[in-house]
Amino acid sequence: MSDMTSAADAPRSPGRPRSVRADEAIVEATLDLLAEGNSVETISIEAIAARAGVGKATIYRRWPGKDALLTDALRRLKGNPPAPAGRSVRDDLVVLVSAVGHHIDPRAARIMPCLVPRVNRSPDEYQLYQSIIEPRRALMREVLRRGIRTGELRADLDIEVTMAMLTGPMLIQRVLRWSPDLDDAGLPERVVDSVLEGIRAR
Repeated sequence: MSDMTSAADAPRSPGRPRSVRADEAIVEATLDLLAEGNSVETISIEAIAARAGVGKATIYRRWPGKDALLTDALRRLKGNPPAPAGRSVRDDLVVLVSAVGHHIDPRAARIMPCLVPRVNRSPDEYQLYQSIIEPRRALMREVLRRGIRTGELRADLDIEVTMAMLTGPMLIQRVLRWSPDLDDAGLPERVVDSVLEGIRAR
């Protein structure tokens, strides 16, 4: 993507304070349009402005371009990643794995499954997806590295493969509803405990 700078990082010119209400309206309009089936590539600033009831200039005063707005909107949709307590590798992994594929905003159930298949076809959408997911991967990566440092986990642990083993079952179950016999509520603990059997230090 040509412009991955978020609104929070963009420099602001002096003048009257930004309207929080306008910010919310613009982000909500963006998410509504995505939930209705518009792709990252086809959604336009004009359409977002019309849905939000603002002018294009209002959007460009807040975000340097469409990419930055879409990034902020999808980050808002995903919400903040959970904060591990740092006391137990197992408990921290359960917290992080529980958040995989879990969304409070009902629009996420329509937006995220549509976004994921497109990441293999569109470099723009792949970069957008990665910018949202990487901070969550970084949290899990740090928990695993901490486990290696404390001697809880194997020193030769392949961290990237382990993260894939932890997140893969949650994604396939929550996004594709792969098995009706799996209990969603207890699945994160079962996944973590199963993986830990193979990665604990002996």
